[in-house]
Amino acid sequence: MKNDQPPHPLFELTLARIRETLREPEVIFWVFVFPVLLAIALGIAFREKPADRLRIAVEGGKAAEQTARLLAQSPNLEPGIFSPEQAFQELRAGKVDMIVKPGAELVFIYDPTRSQSELARLIARDAIERGLGRQDLAAIKDEEVTAPGARYIDFFLPGLIGMNLMGSGMWGVGFAVVLARTRKLLKRLAATPMRRSHYLLAFMLSRMIFLIPEVAALVIFGWVVFGVKVFGSLMDLAVVSGLGSLTFSGLGLLVASRSKTIEAASGWMNFIMMPMYVLSGAFFSYDRFPKIFIPFIRALPLTALNDALRAVMNQGKPLAGSWLELGVLLAWGLVSFGVALKIFRWQ
Repeated sequence: MKNDQPPHPLFELTLARIRETLREPEVIFWVFVFPVLLAIALGIAFREKPADRLRIAVEGGKAAEQTARLLAQSPNLEPGIFSPEQAFQELRAGKVDMIVKPGAELVFIYDPTRSQSELARLIARDAIERGLGRQDLAAIKDEEVTAPGARYIDFFLPGLIGMNLMGSGMWGVGFAVVLARTRKLLKRLAATPMRRSHYLLAFMLSRMIFLIPEVAALVIFGWVVFGVKVFGSLMDLAVVSGLGSLTFSGLGLLVASRSKTIEAASGWMNFIMMPMYVLSGAFFSYDRFPKIFIPFIRALPLTALNDALRAVMNQGKPLAGSWLELGVLLAWGLVSFGVALKIFRWQ
């Protein structure tokens, strides 16, 4: 006897959704292919990778070379001789893990909130005592970094601001355009006498309205809770933040200029932002990567933004001191907006 009972609605709806997903090539690529490619790339990059050497800044003086030689005996340490001012700047920028002051009494200056800094202190103490035959010939004094500007939170907060500007600029602008396209709103706007450039510029300029509270909230929070100071001009900080916001808004428009679905736009944005989360020095200094990659990393917009923010907030530099970083941001912003304007489609 033939069963004429129709399939259950839940089964039919689930099957329809599966078919819709399989018909979206962007979804297939970003869900299945891209993670595999990323795993392969990371596997190649980090295969048989030796342990990172901890960087020690030895303040110059009579005993600097001897102290550096004792530290260099450890395969886990990479000492270098700097002036006191340079050593502090290197520690502030996260390029070294600890400072050693030679003398009758060695002074280890480190940040206990950084795991690498604490580890460097322990290995350096062992290396010096081992070099002296473990006869307690070295008087060593620990000095924790507590001054604003040299702590990890002072390094991290500008990176957090940079990541926030990147995320809000790309997601806030790109998603809005793609959502309007999926809802057929762009098709209606195309019939108006409005220029394409005006429509796209409006998205970028609207980001500036939210820029001040967005950056101010993080700066005030860091100041009130952690005592993070802005050593440079607040106007310079506003200029750098504004340029960074416009740059990533331009990249968001570029992604959204041809994307027809939210899934496709989301995939492209993750493809652009994910490498910068890792490479651009948001959580740790990018100087830890092989030197051959440093010029390419510095050419990334988030790297330029983070470096410019740290120059203003942590080092008090004027804008002229970050001309290269500002130039990188300006180039990314102009090129991305120009290309987006050229290839943009209303539907």
